[in-house]
Amino acid sequence: MIDPAVVAANLDAVRDRIRAAGGDVAAVTIVAVTKGFGPDAVDAAIAAGATDLGENYAAELVDKWRPGVRWHFLGAVQRNKVASLGTLVDLWQGIDRAEEAAAIAARAPEASVLVQVNVSGEAQKSGCAWDDLALLVERARASGVEVRGLMAVGPTGPPEDARLPFRRLAATARALELPVVSMGMTADLEVAVQEGATMVRVGTALFGARPRSGPGRR
Repeated sequence: MIDPAVVAANLDAVRDRIRAAGGDVAAVTIVAVTKGFGPDAVDAAIAAGATDLGENYAAELVDKWRPGVRWHFLGAVQRNKVASLGTLVDLWQGIDRAEEAAAIAARAPEASVLVQVNVSGEAQKSGCAWDDLALLVERARASGVEVRGLMAVGPTGPPEDARLPFRRLAATARALELPVVSMGMTADLEVAVQEGATMVRVGTALFGARPRSGPGRR
């Protein structure tokens, strides 16, 4: 079982890291990512004061959903899973195709979404290309969802390698007049905060090493 007191201490430590990086903890949303952990992680996070929780797999989110917090669906969206998630997800992080936005709009009109950008160009990472971003934002809005901002996963490698891509993401969000910039995870959150993140996604920093296999998948 995951100890809520440990998670609370870890959450405070993440806030301290944000402050040390020059960020305002009131302006940077911490999304507690419980991917791969059991429902006890969700309960511990809520008891520790977490207000935003994130899941990468539909089955896990459905199984672990609790009221009273904001739920984020992270990463690629499978259109056949949207029906089961439509009323549970508060923010869809990871839209990188217009078809995904349309599928969400059909089940949850005016749902809030973030468009994911592949900031590093790595083939194994999800996200649209920089050149396709403006058109995707336009098409997503036309489909009936509310595009709230941009999201990215930093490049593979040292945290400092994420600085320029994160800086570009934040600048692009400002140019598109999008208020939310979701970037930075446990390893690179300082760089993300310094470059303009309004939201960071952390799992290991709160719950420890992720189990090799989780209780549910897509």
